[in-house]
Amino acid sequence: MRYIWTLIWSLLLSNMIFYVLVSMQGGTFDLVKASIFGVIFTVIISVLGEVLPSKSEEI
Repeated sequence: MRYIWTLIWSLLLSNMIFYVLVSMQGGTFDLVKASIFGVIFTVIISVLGEVLPSKSEEI
């Protein structure tokens, strides 16, 4: 379930960031590119979450 929420939030945040940056540059918003970036961001965050040790494992 946490992967689904990670995907939803990363898609929302990446689309918002892309929209703001493209609007500031005067370009056109591309939903596909922003969504692909969101999926890549989700994979990176999920891998980092599994690889990095948590505090409870260190004790």
